[in-house]
Amino acid sequence: MNILIADDELSMLKILQAYFKKDGYNVFTAKDGEEALDIFYNNKIDLAVLDWMMPKKDGIQVCSEIKKQSNAKVLILTAKSQNEDELNALNYGADEYIRKPFDPRVLILRAKKLIGTDETLSIRDLKIDFKSNKVYKDSKELNLTKKELELIKCLVDNKGIILSREKLLKLVWGMDYFGDDRTVDTHIRRLRAKIGENVITTHRGIGYSLEKIND
Repeated sequence: MNILIADDELSMLKILQAYFKKDGYNVFTAKDGEEALDIFYNNKIDLAVLDWMMPKKDGIQVCSEIKKQSNAKVLILTAKSQNEDELNALNYGADEYIRKPFDPRVLILRAKKLIGTDETLSIRDLKIDFKSNKVYKDSKELNLTKKELELIKCLVDNKGIILSREKLLKLVWGMDYFGDDRTVDTHIRRLRAKIGENVITTHRGIGYSLEKIND
């Protein structure tokens, strides 16, 4: 999981980076909004933790841009205390809003909820453990490649939504990938050979979706 943390307060960057790294996340840091967007466009980001008041571009501008281009989760940090500010942040697409000062442990827990790393999901005879990044079929661990794991996670995150090949390329391979969209078909075919043919649905001429997840 790739986490982007953007804050012009360097001590805050170091604290949050240490907490996320301790839990096994890959962390990118930025000191202003433009640097944050540069990192976002050059890496696949799963969660962006953005300070509202940053130089060059503020956290709300960065949040808006990220949400237009991806399904990454966004958590806004702010010293602002008005309820109207929280409403504005959520209206611009933020998934979570935390007021400063805060306990970093609380932020980590909320972040984990956003990206689902504290959940285990079941789909037919499959079990996906997001915390350990493992997938099981009939209780036997599957040997999935990194891209296959990212692909099934992407489909789970967008369950019930048909994702085009172009969208899957952007979400799984990244904004800077220039390969053929047949890459998606190839990986879907290999993934199906491991997890079963009926888990991922093909929508001819449109894209792929994941069947409804069991409660």
